[in-house]
Amino acid sequence: MSNTPPTPPVHEAAKRRDWPAYFDRMEGKPARDTVLKALKSFGEIDPSNPPLAIDLGCGAGRDAAAMLAAGWKVWAQDGSADGISRAKERPEIKSALQTGRIEIAQSNFQGLQIPKATLVNASFSLPFCPPDHFSALWQQIDAAIEPGGRFSGQIFGDRDDWAIIDDRTHLTRGETLKLFDQYILESFTEEDRPSKHTDEHHKHWHVFHIVAQKRTAPKRGSVS
Repeated sequence: MSNTPPTPPVHEAAKRRDWPAYFDRMEGKPARDTVLKALKSFGEIDPSNPPLAIDLGCGAGRDAAAMLAAGWKVWAQDGSADGISRAKERPEIKSALQTGRIEIAQSNFQGLQIPKATLVNASFSLPFCPPDHFSALWQQIDAAIEPGGRFSGQIFGDRDDWAIIDDRTHLTRGETLKLFDQYILESFTEEDRPSKHTDEHHKHWHVFHIVAQKRTAPKRGSVS
């Protein structure tokens, strides 16, 4: 029998912000379901005038590649130089860089300037925004999404085991829903479960998976 210890689950790398190890383990994974649902909701787009999609925390480019495949222009951001380097080596992204269909910026969330867009995607990235900066980041996201545009991504809940980590943002269900007061929730799934691990790698997950369309007019009874 091998004495080699089992490889820790991928969430342990994310917990430590060990992004090279995380990207190694996630190699070859498809785009997240939330961004695929959002792209499908838009239907066919005009290839002569493609809309702009934002990918916040793009990592190695799995979601950005799906956006490009759907015919969109993409503006992507990540704080990890390793992730951006891997993204630029993806054939579809490398080609899009040459034609100007994608821009990729290395930046953290603090002070980020997000351009106007039809879709803003943030797959498992927003929880890594420090709590003191989350409100400003969300205001930027909301301002960037054009009326009729969409948000896709994840918010971590307050019952998640990582909620005790000081530099992570975790919201209650009510706080999460309040973010989308001026949106139509097209898909809202609450994941609240223990991991499959019963050893030291156990983690309780509490995640909101969201696809939401920004209203073209203010919700009745709300203050604009």
